[in-house]
Amino acid sequence: MSEDLLPIGRFARLCRLSVKQLRHYDDLGLLAPAWVDPASGYRYYRPDQAGEALSIGLLRSLDVPLPDIGTVLSSGTGALESVRDRMQADLARRRHALNLLERVLAEGLPRAEVTVVREPARTVLVERDAATPTTIGAATSRCVARVLAAVTLQGPLIGLFPLDLADEFVVGVAAESDDSRADEVLPGGSYALATHVGPYDQIALTAHGLLAWCGDHGHLPAGPLREVYLTAPTLTPPERLVTQLMIRLEDTP
Repeated sequence: MSEDLLPIGRFARLCRLSVKQLRHYDDLGLLAPAWVDPASGYRYYRPDQAGEALSIGLLRSLDVPLPDIGTVLSSGTGALESVRDRMQADLARRRHALNLLERVLAEGLPRAEVTVVREPARTVLVERDAATPTTIGAATSRCVARVLAAVTLQGPLIGLFPLDLADEFVVGVAAESDDSRADEVLPGGSYALATHVGPYDQIALTAHGLLAWCGDHGHLPAGPLREVYLTAPTLTPPERLVTQLMIRLEDTP
C-alpha cells in the first residue's frame, strides 16, 4: 500500500462526505477506492480522487440522480441537460399544483353548477396523441394544430379525455366539418354539462365538481370527458376563457 493513500474516514472528511456515502458510491461503480485491504476489506483513496468525490457530492446536492452522475463523470456536463429538463417539468407540475391548491384554499373543494342536456350525434374529424398526466397540455396542443391544419371548422373544437388517467393514455381533439375525412361519430344522448371559466390548467377543478355531481345524483358517467372550447385562447385572456365540460350519462335515456 502506498503511504500517500488516505483511509476512508480521512478521505470522507476531506470530501465532506460520509463513509456510508463513499461505500455506496463504490458499490455503484461511481468512485472506486484506490486500494482495498484484502484482509480487512478497508478502503483507501488517493488524494487526487477528492475532486471527483467533491463533484459527486455537488451534483447530489443539486438533486442529480446517481445514474446521471455516472454519465456526467464519464461523458461531461452535457448529460445534465436531460436532468435540467426533467427538473423544469417537475417544477411546472408543482407550480400548477400550487395554483390549484391556492384556489381550493380560497373557494373550498370544487362544486359545479350542472345541467343535463340532450346532445346530438356529431360527425367529426379527430386527431389523437399519446399523453401522460404531466403532458396533457402539450399533447392536446399538438392535436389542435393538426385539426386546424386539416379542416375548416364548423363549430368549436372538442377535447376528448379518458376518465381514467393512467401512466400513459390517449387524448383527442375533434372538430365538426364537411370534409370527407370527418368520419368519426361522437355519440349523442343525455349529458351532464358544467361551464368552466378560467385558465385551461384549472379545468381539473370543474371536472372534479362535474364528476362529484354525477356521483351525488347516482349517475354512471361514460367517457370520454368532453371539453368544448367556446373562446379562442389567442383572443381571450386566460381568466376569461370559457369551456363547457360534458360527460355522457350512461344510465339516462
